[in-house]
Amino acid sequence: MDHLGELHRVSRYIIPAVALLLSVVAAVHAVLYKRDSRAAVLWVGFIWLVPLGGAILYFIMGVNRIRRRAVLLRGNMERYRTAPHAVPCQPDELEHHLPPQARHLSSLAEAVNKLGVRPLLPGNRIEPLVNGDQAYPAMLDAIGRAKHSIALSTYIFDRDEVGMAFARSLGAAVRRGVEVRVLIDATGSHYSWPAIGGALRHEKVRFARFLPTFPIWQLLSLNLRNHRKILVVDGKTGFTGGLNLRIGHWLEKKPSSPVQDVHVRVEGPVVAELQEVFADDWLFTTGESLRGEKWFPQLESMGPMIARGIADGPDEDYDKMRWTILSALASARESIRVATPYFLPGPGLISELNVAAMRGVQVDILLPARNNLPVVQWASRAQWWQVLEHGCRLWLTPPPFDHSKLFVVDDCWSLVGSANWDPRSLRLNFEFNVECYDAELAAKLTGLFESKRSEARRVTIEEVDARRLPIRLRDGVARLFTPFL
Repeated sequence: MDHLGELHRVSRYIIPAVALLLSVVAAVHAVLYKRDSRAAVLWVGFIWLVPLGGAILYFIMGVNRIRRRAVLLRGNMERYRTAPHAVPCQPDELEHHLPPQARHLSSLAEAVNKLGVRPLLPGNRIEPLVNGDQAYPAMLDAIGRAKHSIALSTYIFDRDEVGMAFARSLGAAVRRGVEVRVLIDATGSHYSWPAIGGALRHEKVRFARFLPTFPIWQLLSLNLRNHRKILVVDGKTGFTGGLNLRIGHWLEKKPSSPVQDVHVRVEGPVVAELQEVFADDWLFTTGESLRGEKWFPQLESMGPMIARGIADGPDEDYDKMRWTILSALASARESIRVATPYFLPGPGLISELNVAAMRGVQVDILLPARNNLPVVQWASRAQWWQVLEHGCRLWLTPPPFDHSKLFVVDDCWSLVGSANWDPRSLRLNFEFNVECYDAELAAKLTGLFESKRSEARRVTIEEVDARRLPIRLRDGVARLFTPFL
């Protein structure tokens, strides 16, 4: 009994001491390494207000370990930077390809060049595909025609009618002798049960999970997910955008939880940039290097569009998407159209949106009226007044939930892909978008945007200010957690 009593007395001092030490270490780390001062203040306050638990949660959710892990893993490996299959288009050359009213956008291309992204390439054809109704048949048809290689990366790959159709089509390609590689985010692979992995194994499809979150010690990278959606067939036909592989996106099938979204089909030299990003991620995950004519064939000009792929993630590509968006907002002279399901912009993006509106640019922001993540919607609503008070127009689209990610500037520059306007996309996740300097594509995306806006309801600052106090408090508390959402 004396021994147990002594142990109890010692533990009364050891546990608080450990909690104090962890809190000090966590707080110091947040002060030194958090770039966003608001996030640093929030984390430090949380660490000290919730002894031990706050520090543990910070080490799980607040520390970006993937950057170091990526550098270590890729440090001795050659990155995928193939020779361009077209002569890169320089900003001064781009100016001559743009209509007179959009030639100022050549300065945007120059700014993005300085981010160290892939080159801007001419000779592309990009076609919008609306919802799974258009995208899935086109993707399955491309897979069915594959002769040499298929590279598929997705965040969610459900084992439902759509997922099984893709699994069977990929399996048929394997049996034809096509080299197939499928990369699924480890978290996204568990959105349905049983997971799709069993079906892929049955079809003899080679697949891997990106950054598995189990066992327990791998929970330290829980938030750092591969959110990219890329399909490249024979190295020549690419697909990218916001669609995951799940029945909810195929509206004609009358799913129980319908979700709208936009994908694009890409042909031309820029397809090699999609393939490079996939190959980098596959190398990172499996250690296998994908090279040669099967994966990177010679690409010919397929159209008049000038485009480039922009990879973003918490590694070597950190912050490239956010800086691209900021540069585009600063370049706008006539119009800005933004559609995003999750709108939690940081101070820099809010300032650029407001400055554009104050310059006389028409700024329209399209959001879903009912979000699939209520806490995100509450936090977003707490920020709406910050853009409404300076002249931006905000619209809410009716159900079904709109997961589309569109960004069009001055009816000539477009950005489509997987990134949302929130901290998770712009700081924590691996994302991929395509920017395009082309009035024809911008017109198609603008038409889609305006079609959605015609059914949307405009939000006024008076409406936001008129929220009842309990609602405003709920939204304000949710906003405090923006760095984690």
